[in-house]
Amino acid sequence: MGAHRDGAPAKQLAREAGLPLPTAYHLLRTLTHEGYLRRENGVFLFGTAAERLVDEGSLQNRRSRMTESLSRWRDTIGVPVYCAVYREGEIELIAVADNPTTPAVDEWASFRETGHAHAIGQCLLSQLDEKAREDHLDRHPVRPLTRYSVRDRSAFLERLRSLERMEPVIERQEYALGTVCAAIPITAGFNAAAMAISVPLEQEDRLLPAVEQLRDEVASLLRSFVFSISI
Repeated sequence: MGAHRDGAPAKQLAREAGLPLPTAYHLLRTLTHEGYLRRENGVFLFGTAAERLVDEGSLQNRRSRMTESLSRWRDTIGVPVYCAVYREGEIELIAVADNPTTPAVDEWASFRETGHAHAIGQCLLSQLDEKAREDHLDRHPVRPLTRYSVRDRSAFLERLRSLERMEPVIERQEYALGTVCAAIPITAGFNAAAMAISVPLEQEDRLLPAVEQLRDEVASLLRSFVFSISI
């Protein structure tokens, strides 16, 4: 089918596939029933199920490219690297690159539900308009996770309002004791998105240089090709 953008009749498909016509008809009926093909004006075309397969393949390719980039940055900078998007009202961590010597933060409390307490969530929520931000906090209320966490909703909103546009968001032991994190906003189609890093508290002096290096790496990638994670 892929060789016929405008579709092809059953006899032509049978001939090109080297199949007996009754076998071809049986397969075409089955594929049409399952939604992989559709028949219009005597010819067969790809159906919605086949189009979803193509989309899923493209999605997997984008995720693979993203994972490769994160792994390269992890090795270059020497810290765990995270990528997340805000989609359909939720924080979604879509890729993490770490290794045994530079382990990622353990997700002991759902990242999705505790965006107020980690750099990724704070960075994503800072990019939303007021209505979307309030809606998120209605569904996922602010609550302290450690003694360093923001204490309530009003304090959290005030913090978001004080953030400078496109500047790194820094979080110190608010999500996990002994860990400091930084996140930067990135362009990702229509979604709010962020890249982040984490380091142990005793290595806090590495945090800002490392996140600036990450920003440079991301900017270089964006200049070289379209880095789309609107997935």
